[in-house]
Amino acid sequence: MSMKETYSEKKVLVIGMGRSGLAAADALIKCGAKVSIQDSKKDCLTNEWKKKFEVAGVKFFLGGVPADMSAFDVLVVSPGVPTKLDFIQDGIKGGAKLIGELELAYEIGKGNYIAITGTNGKTTTTTLVGEIFKASGRKTDVVGNIGLAVATKALDATDDEWLVTETSSFQLDTIDKFRPKVAAILNLAPDHLDRHGSYENYIAAKARVFENQTEEDYVVLNGDDEEVMKLAETAASKVVLFSRKEEPDFGAFVKDGVITIKEEGKETGLCKADELLIPGSHNLENALAAAAISYFAGIEPGVITKVLKEFKGVEHRIEDCGEVKGVKFVNDSKGTNPDAAIKAIRAMDTDIILIAGGYDKGSDFGEFVGEFGDKVKQVVLLGKTAVKIKEAAEKAGYKNTTILGDMESCVSEAARLAHSGDTVLLSPACASWDMYDNFEQRGEHFKECVEKLRKLG
Repeated sequence: MSMKETYSEKKVLVIGMGRSGLAAADALIKCGAKVSIQDSKKDCLTNEWKKKFEVAGVKFFLGGVPADMSAFDVLVVSPGVPTKLDFIQDGIKGGAKLIGELELAYEIGKGNYIAITGTNGKTTTTTLVGEIFKASGRKTDVVGNIGLAVATKALDATDDEWLVTETSSFQLDTIDKFRPKVAAILNLAPDHLDRHGSYENYIAAKARVFENQTEEDYVVLNGDDEEVMKLAETAASKVVLFSRKEEPDFGAFVKDGVITIKEEGKETGLCKADELLIPGSHNLENALAAAAISYFAGIEPGVITKVLKEFKGVEHRIEDCGEVKGVKFVNDSKGTNPDAAIKAIRAMDTDIILIAGGYDKGSDFGEFVGEFGDKVKQVVLLGKTAVKIKEAAEKAGYKNTTILGDMESCVSEAARLAHSGDTVLLSPACASWDMYDNFEQRGEHFKECVEKLRKLG
């Protein structure tokens, strides 16, 4: 019996009706499960989804929770929902198995998985790997935390299909058997401590990406990251390193300015590091990781080289939004933690007017404000963390901060403060959930504000 068939007639509660939950519920219906859905919001479904679920006989628990959680065989929890909620724990105590949508997709579908995680760089690296795989002619889907739920593709995937998957710590927290052919941990820095409780718990969640691998699989690790390297000795799979600073015997590095792969003593040059179109040392790391992942998954070096030289980056990550009156505007809304924002600041080669602030994930902003120096001329703050960042900056001796109430005011003020040749950089160092649904919406609003400035002349 296939795993897909094992869900037939199973009583499954899907918790959280975001993209992940909707995809999970839809896939379970196709598997013949008896599906119920739960969300804290009563009006979380569009009319289209509501009708689809009604036709399928789905039970609704919207705006509340089921009275009897012992009625369910399986709980499928969305990444945004904390698993420690009382009703979820009641379900587990009642005998229900707890998994996430990523695990569900792996269990019921086919395909070969590439799983990429890390604190920063996941989206850029996942997108780049996806482009390399597509250019190679392989049937490829780019899925996961990047936006397209894994379950939307896994159920219909074929044995020769590749699912290049961005995996978050929340998704990895709820896996069971998930085993990618190639896993990667790009870097580690404190993030989501409000959810995981400690940095150690966060690292443990990330490390789950390779826990089910065997010696037939590969795990790609950042050889320059001390915390990542501590995990290497726990891997049962083949460890591949990438490094900007060293030349590992098995992995990807820069030699004489050329991105190079080394395997069993043989070196293969791909392209010059300065031929990359994506800026910053962090993007060189992303390119090295993508090259290593693709090479050890069997992609031809020539294909990797071509895509590395053509790739222009991803939306909302150090995205060039053009100039207005000689001032450059850059959208880094994807910079949702201090470490990501530090990388964005370092990637700029001009003086900066920085727009930062947002939802508080429990981050410490000391290192972030320490990066300002003379390079960041002014900081314009918004959101729930505005005061916290201002206080951290002042404690570090940095005084040039302003707090405003919305994005439009921040962009206008940043433009007023900037001189020709400067860069206005949106890199919040925080999540977006206090003011926006997601970082994409925040980035789009920033770009709309920039466009309004452009039209005003």
